[in-house]
Amino acid sequence: MHSKTRILRSCFLAAVLASSLLGTACAHHYYRVYDPYYSDYHVWNDEEVGHYHQWAHENHYDEHADFRKLPADRQKEYWDWRHSHGDHH
Repeated sequence: MHSKTRILRSCFLAAVLASSLLGTACAHHYYRVYDPYYSDYHVWNDEEVGHYHQWAHENHYDEHADFRKLPADRQKEYWDWRHSHGDHH
């Protein structure tokens, strides 16, 4: 009987670990980005990524480039565009 209990505990522990790993793999990693030109913050989420891709596409830039690594003048160009295109918060 003791052997069955150990096996059940091991299976339960394995299931808990597996589910936690799957949960983190699917998690969205949102972060806030400060816009120094308009003195506000933007949550970099799926919606903001969509706007960023639209801007990059319209301007023939790489849509997959990490915004945080863009030169300051390109970031300013994005923020100017972003604030002139609908809801920006």
